[in-house]
Amino acid sequence: MKKKTYPTEVLDVTIKRITPEGYGYVKHIHPPERGSNGRGLTINVTNVVPGDVVRVTIPNAKGRRKAVVEYDELLQPGPTRNLDIPTHEAVSGGTPLQYMKYAAQLEYKMDMVKTYLQEKDFDISVVKPIIGMDEPNRYRNKMELTFGPNGELGMHQQGNFRRVIDLEDSILAPQIMVDVKHTISKWQKDYDLPGYEKTTQEGLLRNLLMRYSFATDELMIILYVTEGPGKYQAAADDLVTRLTTQFKNLVSLQWVEHASSAERIQADETFILHGRDYINDELNGFKYRIWPDTFFQANPIQAEKLVELALEMADVNEDMRVLDLFCGVGTFSLPLAKNSKDLAGIEIVENSIISARRNAEDNGLANTFFMTRDARQGLIDLKEAWGHPDLLVLDPPRSGAGGKVMRSIGRFGTDKVVYISCSPKSLADDLTWLRDFGYELITVQPVDQFPHTTHVETILLMQKVKG
Repeated sequence: MKKKTYPTEVLDVTIKRITPEGYGYVKHIHPPERGSNGRGLTINVTNVVPGDVVRVTIPNAKGRRKAVVEYDELLQPGPTRNLDIPTHEAVSGGTPLQYMKYAAQLEYKMDMVKTYLQEKDFDISVVKPIIGMDEPNRYRNKMELTFGPNGELGMHQQGNFRRVIDLEDSILAPQIMVDVKHTISKWQKDYDLPGYEKTTQEGLLRNLLMRYSFATDELMIILYVTEGPGKYQAAADDLVTRLTTQFKNLVSLQWVEHASSAERIQADETFILHGRDYINDELNGFKYRIWPDTFFQANPIQAEKLVELALEMADVNEDMRVLDLFCGVGTFSLPLAKNSKDLAGIEIVENSIISARRNAEDNGLANTFFMTRDARQGLIDLKEAWGHPDLLVLDPPRSGAGGKVMRSIGRFGTDKVVYISCSPKSLADDLTWLRDFGYELITVQPVDQFPHTTHVETILLMQKVKG
């Protein structure tokens, strides 16, 4: 039987709220009619704020349950809309809150943290007001852009991973990265170099990765391509000339071959076109070497606040032994080590542990012990290899540590746990396991690490109840 289709409908709708994914949420109920039960249509609208009244076009409206659309016209701005931003400027999925006034962004994120904790029956009176930024623009020290098949170089459209929106400017990127983007786009056009087409798996240029240190002023530029420079040597040489002439602080220019069809960036072979394979950066007075695949906090201003908060909540002193779980390259490890008797770090990525050891050595810290293990096995092996800490600090990925790891932490039994999270939902899920082991939520501090996005960092202290 042929599936019934319905006419396209044009609707004027009011945005009720913003979802955790950054969409404006609307629930539209179709009027009941013969053969219809009046079921609802969930509409997700991009680039809107609560209270906006917008006109949207929905193909086959009555035959759908969900739709993701851009609005056709802003009929009436909501009270939190930032009217200084052009109202229908095409923006990528990287900044879904760009049109919202910054104070409203902070309130949105604060409510998100409280909502997820409250759903798990935690006392939200211990949640402190969110720490925002004095200047919430151009704060990122890392940007990753995608080459589109038609000469675009930018970020993916919200809700449409196949479309790349060419970046003219960015509210997130420092000006130097915007300038690099335009230089590379001009170079691509001059040599008629094709962007990578995902469906046909054809084309040369895949991604552009830029890292910039606000502390040392060192710049890294990496092109991810489907083949080595070989037959493109003349273009590669000219790119070196253009970039080194314009950017005197360029210390690393790399051409990285990534021939696989996999979306995740990886290196089959790396060609250093200029300089070295890393840049130097600093955070809280500590020196770090940053490679292309190094995980490092993307907002150094707020990252320094997170480190300071971790030290404050942990109340570290020179008699304490500290464990940093999911330690990465040592962002929290080094400051904790400086203020404690001994520090152990556990991380599953071997390259991160190598970097953490090197960073500890570069900063003259001799009281560190780093181990390459997954979190659960590391907790088991640590007691025999190093001993038992007084404090456990963890900064897991966005998916959280998970029930198995959290139960292992509960059995491990340190008096205090400091948890740094980038996802309030996975954070609330994880904390329920510690509560079952007799831990109490003492204080929660949200931090706006990524203005104009839906992401929010949270740092908190849980303490074992004496009884």
